This record gives sequence, structure tokens and C-alpha cells, in this order.
Amino acid sequence: MAIDVFGEIDPPQRLLMGPGPVNAHPRVLRAMSADLLGQFDPEMTAYMNEVMALYRPIFGTQNTWTFLVDGTARAGIEAALVSLVAPGETVLVVNFGRFGLLLTEILGRIGAKIETVDAPWGRTVPLDEIEAAIVRVQPKAVATIHGDTSTTMAQPLDGFGALCRKYGALSYVDATATIGGMEIAADRWDVDVVTGGLQKCLGGPSGSAPITVSDVAAEHIFSRRHVERGILRDDLDDGDGARILSNYFDLAMVMDYWSDKRLNHHTEATTMLYGARECARIVLQEGLERRCARHRAAGAAVTAGARALGLEVFGDDATRMSNVTGVMIPPGVDGERVRRRMREDFEIEIGTAFGPLQGRVWRIGAMGYNAAKHKVLITLGALETVLRGEGFACPPGAGVEAALAAWTREIPAEQAA
Repeated sequence: MAIDVFGEIDPPQRLLMGPGPVNAHPRVLRAMSADLLGQFDPEMTAYMNEVMALYRPIFGTQNTWTFLVDGTARAGIEAALVSLVAPGETVLVVNFGRFGLLLTEILGRIGAKIETVDAPWGRTVPLDEIEAAIVRVQPKAVATIHGDTSTTMAQPLDGFGALCRKYGALSYVDATATIGGMEIAADRWDVDVVTGGLQKCLGGPSGSAPITVSDVAAEHIFSRRHVERGILRDDLDDGDGARILSNYFDLAMVMDYWSDKRLNHHTEATTMLYGARECARIVLQEGLERRCARHRAAGAAVTAGARALGLEVFGDDATRMSNVTGVMIPPGVDGERVRRRMREDFEIEIGTAFGPLQGRVWRIGAMGYNAAKHKVLITLGALETVLRGEGFACPPGAGVEAALAAWTREIPAEQAA
């Protein structure tokens, strides 16, 4: 009996304008087609060192320990939390959406004692409320999301790390949705660990998680080092702290792999490293300020265009992410039918929502390679056409016109050249 080997992969040329993933930059895809190397070949370890150097300015840090965790953005989150926190230790989670709740899920599996300081979806948590919660629960660590795509809100972080340090707590920030599109300032924020992902503002595929670790956090993590017996060496001493509960996500061993010691912990995901390296090169060649300005312009254009179409934008304007916008589904409009028509008629994907916003909000992302004026205008034009076809009265052309004006206000023509 013949085995069905199916057809060659040939996906449609779809414009991904949801909350992520987005279309990867062609340069990233080309870099990922390069030949593989042995994990300890000098050319490979040189690329690893280059990746460390490239991601330091993107994280806004001078941290030595700036590297990649192999796996999706969630691998970086889990590696950070399982390496920072031991069972029974108290962690305060700043919770303002689905991904704050994800942190509690991961910490619960670690066996941490979880406390939260919460804001309604569509808001963020004021710093004084975080401080009051720290005083109340005396946590070992405080963990927050920077930009939560479920609510499209960005938690303000100036003063966050210093506040945690004041009370002797380690700090963790998940910047998956914002790295490469909004400012990440690990050193100025004085935070201990920040993790990210490639598939949003960095314009790459999911599968590699950039991470930066402060010296304070690295010392704590190395105090928990327990190298597996089969790779134990004389230059690797076990720590006196509790063993990190994951082998794969054990940052003490992963950092030894990325160090000059080159511990044989795992086989580096070579193709993903090539992609992550090219993502960083593209970001730095554009320039961080210019890139953040482009994302601000894209977000402003989506927001202005949606409102000009008569749609309500979800959440607080003061703390809105620049790269993902929540748009309320109008009464009487079938939100999933609109998404399906956008996909089938225009080859454009926009996002649905989670939890209390499911069925109430579309999420439109403009980030990375897709934070481009023409892609925003095409998306809003298609949305207008679909909405009119569904019986929702939109002022003809108003969305595109308003979006174009908003983009131009953010990036005048002379600056765009």
C-alpha cells in the first residue's frame, strides 16, 4: 500500500496583521537557509558571540548574559521563571491580561506561592499599587508582562526594577510582544531578567527566545547550578541552592553553554540562531529610535483608521501598545465571519481575542516587517469593504484617509525618506 507523502508545502501569500506571528522579513528567511555547522565549530561559536553582542542594545543593556533560549517565546519565559524561583517561594505577578495569568500558570507548576496585583483588562497596574503589594507579600521575585497582546496594553516599567530591588526582590519582564518595536530598557528599568520572541516586532519566525540576565540574577541562578552527571567537569562547581527543576530550561547550564566553557548542554538550534542573528542585524541597521517611531506610526494609523470607520478602540489610550490595537466588534456584526472574509477575499489575517474579550474584540497588529504604511492602509481598506458587505455603515474611504494622515503626523515625508 502506497504511503501518502502529501504535497510540497506551498502556503498562500497571506498578510498577517494579527497579534503575531507576522510575516518574517525575507532577509531572515534567507539567513535561515544557510548550511548547518557543528555546535562547537569555531564559526558557530563566533556566531553565538555575535548574537550576544547584537541583542545587548536591543534589550537596552550591557549584561554579559544576553543570549538565546532554544524554543518559542514561552520557552524563554519558563526558563527564566524556573531558574529564578524554587518551590515554596513567593512570587508577585503583575496581572492585567491573559499573559499575566500565564505567568501564574507556569509558577504554579513550579510550586511557587503566587500572589497577584491586578488591573481590569484594558488597564495597567500603577506603580504605587505594585509597591503596596510588594510590602504586603514580601516576594522573592516580581514578574510582569511588558506588552500584553490579549488586552493590547503596555505596563509602564520606569521605576519597576528599582522598586523591586528596594525590597530585595528579583524582577522579571516578559517583552515577547514589544522587543524590537517598543523601547526595551533593561538597564534603565534596573530589571533582572527580560525575555522576548522573534515572531512579533523582531520580524522572524517563532522558535527562539532572546533573553538577558543581570549579574545579580546570574549569581542567584548559578547558586542553583547542579550540572548533570554525564557532563560534569572540574571547572563547573555545583551551587548550594535548590536544584533547578527543569533540565532543558536550566539557565545555569545554558549560560555555561553560551560561555567560554561551552558546556555540552544541548545542540544549539543552528537555523534559528541564524534567523535570530539576522533579526537583530535588521533592527540595528534601521536604528532603534527610527524603528520604534515606525511602530508608533503604524499603531496610530490603525487606531485613527478604525475610529474613522465608526469603530470603538478597546482600552486606555495612555498605555496602549504601539504595535497591536484592539477594535471592538460592532453590535450585530459576526466577528468571525468578518475575519473569514478578510482571509478568504483579501488574504489578510486579523486576530480574535481571549477570555472576557472573546467575541467582542478584533486585534490588529502592525509590527516588524508589517509595520508599513501601505500594509496598514490595505488592511483598513479591506476591513471597510468587508464591514460594508456585512451591513455596517462605514464612511467610504474614511479609514484609509485617517490612517494616512495619522502616519504622516508621526513620520513626516521628509523624515521617511
